[in-house]
Amino acid sequence: MFDKLVSGDRPQSRTLGAILLLIALGLAFAPFLFPGTKSLDTAARISIFIVLVASYDLLLGYTGIVSFAHTMFFGIGAYGVALTLSAFGASFAAIALGTLGGAALAGLLALAIGLFSLRVKAIFFAMVTLAVASAFAVLASQLSWLTGGEDGLTYRIPRALTPAFRFADFRILDVRLDGRLLAYYLVFVSATLLFLVLLRIVNSPFGRTLKAVRDNAFRAEAIGYRVVWYRTTASVLSAVVAALAGALLAIWLRYTGPATTLSMEIMIDILLMVVIGGMGTMYGAMIGATLFVLAQTYLQTLMGAAEKATEALPLIPVLLAPERWLLWLGVLFVLSVYFFPDGIVGRLRSRR
Repeated sequence: MFDKLVSGDRPQSRTLGAILLLIALGLAFAPFLFPGTKSLDTAARISIFIVLVASYDLLLGYTGIVSFAHTMFFGIGAYGVALTLSAFGASFAAIALGTLGGAALAGLLALAIGLFSLRVKAIFFAMVTLAVASAFAVLASQLSWLTGGEDGLTYRIPRALTPAFRFADFRILDVRLDGRLLAYYLVFVSATLLFLVLLRIVNSPFGRTLKAVRDNAFRAEAIGYRVVWYRTTASVLSAVVAALAGALLAIWLRYTGPATTLSMEIMIDILLMVVIGGMGTMYGAMIGATLFVLAQTYLQTLMGAAEKATEALPLIPVLLAPERWLLWLGVLFVLSVYFFPDGIVGRLRSRR
């Protein structure tokens, strides 16, 4: 049963298996284990970014394609839901329409970019995707009548997904059974299914062919594989899953703007998560996204506590000031890349 669920891709390390199980159980029972709005929001964002990072790893880790347009597809999915909810009102039909429309548009755009650009060398393809993503971000900021410009779009979602809706009067572990809980599990279950689909794809004959293309495209072409077709298909699949992740973010935040979906900072964050977790390992997306989102959310708070605890010492409180959290976040990730060149998953599997 377990092998079927993970498509035969076992962790291959007891330590890695324990970490993955801990993350999965933590996310599955997050509303009850970590009560509070901030904790629930963190768990939802981890679930969404696991899917987003895994979809990018399909490109970078399994196919060897460097793209800077992934946040564009992420934003297309989010704006698809935002626009339909704004235009047609808060309904599940509008969510479905926006999700399907955003995924279809992302797939078509990825297909167009792939067909015109994947025949060129890797660096030129990366530059093309960067130019297209930058143009799309500028367009989203300029079309204020449609996208809300820099301010973005704020909209209502179905009442069944809001805290105002209660589907039971009793509580479980002092947690209210309301629409916010339903919204979280909609995000979590959808993200889990998307991750399992990606895991199945990379462990299929198609996924093994992608690895062959990544390792030696000339040899794959010589033995009869249509390299451009495989690369384009991987690009389309990756874009569609990224758009679906964007739709989940739009439902959860009830806000969509350039800063939350289209910024280059998010693209860099995705790249860091893939490298830290381990390229070419879907499980790396789970670990990389979890560590990164937790660090972004709680590192500043931890540094504030450390500053107070060391206030009697010279110089150290200055270095641990909460406003320097980005500096230490960068240091932590430089160290992680240095000590884990193959990513955390790669290191744990090599020590098996």
